Amino acid sequence: MYVELGGPKIERHFELVRVKPEKEIEDGKITLIGPDIMDMEVGSRHPIGILVEVSGPELEEDLEAVFERRVHEFCNFVNGIMHLNQRYTNWMRFSKTAVEKGFNSFQMLGTVLIRLYKAELPIIKKAQVTFYTDPDKIKEPYDFALSIYSKRDERARSINDDDVDMFYGCVLCQSFAPTHACCITPNRMSLCGSISWFDARAAARVDPKGPLFEVPMGETINKEAGEYSGINEMIKKRSLGEINRIYLYSGMEFPHTSCGCFEAIDFLIPETGAGHGIIDRSYDGVAINGLPFSAMANQTGGGKQMPGFNGISIQYIISPKFQIYDATQIGLKSGIELVVWMGKTVKDRVYEFLPEDIRDKIATEEDVADLSDLPAWLEKVGHPIVETEEYKAAVGGIEEVEEEWEEEGAMVPMGTVGMTIPGVGGAGGFKVILKNCKIHAESIIIKKIEPKRKKK
Repeated sequence: MYVELGGPKIERHFELVRVKPEKEIEDGKITLIGPDIMDMEVGSRHPIGILVEVSGPELEEDLEAVFERRVHEFCNFVNGIMHLNQRYTNWMRFSKTAVEKGFNSFQMLGTVLIRLYKAELPIIKKAQVTFYTDPDKIKEPYDFALSIYSKRDERARSINDDDVDMFYGCVLCQSFAPTHACCITPNRMSLCGSISWFDARAAARVDPKGPLFEVPMGETINKEAGEYSGINEMIKKRSLGEINRIYLYSGMEFPHTSCGCFEAIDFLIPETGAGHGIIDRSYDGVAINGLPFSAMANQTGGGKQMPGFNGISIQYIISPKFQIYDATQIGLKSGIELVVWMGKTVKDRVYEFLPEDIRDKIATEEDVADLSDLPAWLEKVGHPIVETEEYKAAVGGIEEVEEEWEEEGAMVPMGTVGMTIPGVGGAGGFKVILKNCKIHAESIIIKKIEPKRKKK
């Protein structure tokens, strides 16, 4: 790596596309506010703001988010540039090899973006790009970008799945996740958080053969789970037969596939029965299950259908359809009642949209940092999950086993973290107790362990 731009260790970074009147665009203009690549020290980190302004007689505001998502694709066309994520989570790295070969200025990247925007999207007639790398001068455009994202999200919350007769699909991430295709509905924004149902509709109308396309709902197979024949047919085709079924509103039964640019991860916490946790990309640390975001992202992404690890957008957390199927299966009223723990960064972002009777009953790392303390905290605040049979079985079952039995040799913590441990040096073995879960495996290896002895 020569230099890193944006990413989780930098406070402000963004990428934004705006549709402007033709007279306000100087076609081909590239502006840099801050140090250029050649002026940055090897191994250093810097903020990055990318503002792309475009014009054309057929352009409309609804297309801005769709165009914005192409920044990710176009930057990765350049050999020696890594680009991840979108909006205010964008993250770039330039390689030493690229810089040594002469790719040492944002003027070159701006030229690439302008040429690709006009070549790939002919409805764009003019384009100009502004880069911000100065930590002080990025503040104002960063705040402006956040205000635009907020307006888009507010509009996206104005309709529900039951109000429309057409869903949409997106395959912009298939170069990274070959078996993944986003199913975009009013209640389920793209996993990257940048394309709403309105955005997808506009893009599909302008470019019907592009990466965003119509998905007829077809027959409603299971309304509560969000299973539609049209969605199933689409994912089977787009995943080349790898995935056959999707429940849009479940993280446990035929869950939506995950790409790699999802905003957050919804993960099961087996120690609470059916309770879920959520962290987003900006979470800096280890989640309640003992894993950082990067480790869980490895498990979640790549186009896999992974029960218990679900890539999601931030907006989906506050959707009335959020994991509603999983919730109703255990007697809860809403999917948000499944959530027992959230990283504070994501909870602060959605706090005002959470139901008043649940928002303060969801723990953060400031409330509970150790998994063993979580059940007591949930019971103290009266979280709805503690009344479910799944919770009682999980918490009661673990206590009963720990009180009555011990293994010869070292004890191994049971639950999420324990199951990630490949072995315990010198121990005779360990027991894993799984309740109310499904296992999908190509093979299972069973090895003999030392016999247990009764506690005295």
